[in-house]
Amino acid sequence: MPGKMEAMQPHPNVQAIQDALDAAGARNAAGEPCQVTVLTEPVHTAAAAAAAIGIEVGQIANSLIFNADGEPLLVLTSGAHRVDTGKVAALLGLGKVKRAEADFVRLHTGQVIGGVSPLAHPKPVRTLVDVELGQFDEVWAAGGIPQAVFPITYAELVRITSGTPAEVA
Repeated sequence: MPGKMEAMQPHPNVQAIQDALDAAGARNAAGEPCQVTVLTEPVHTAAAAAAAIGIEVGQIANSLIFNADGEPLLVLTSGAHRVDTGKVAALLGLGKVKRAEADFVRLHTGQVIGGVSPLAHPKPVRTLVDVELGQFDEVWAAGGIPQAVFPITYAELVRITSGTPAEVA
């Protein structure tokens, strides 16, 4: 109909994340259902995401995919520090853990680096959740594309990802 504006459909990745959050019954710090928010600009770093949201960089739950002896490993780490791959390899009894290449990330998550969400991957991915995120009432994770984010509690993040809390830095 001419002149009528239609609401834009969400990106398929954003919709998949929202559907997964809804299916898991994920809640934010206020006890409300988690809702993916699409920002006006992409936020490719924890610092950029924190600035856009107005929170501490440590509250960003970076979703980092590693190649762990040929298998995907998702490490959800605080944006305030870097993952110690040697420590993670030793913790898991693995030979080598290294940052994954873009194609490996997309293959195992269906998402691009900078927008990898902690959930809604084609198959379950072994997940570690940084214990440092537990110091915050609420953390923010990526929603499937670089400009999408959602708030969640640490306990909920561990629950919905079936992740293992760990010291990763």
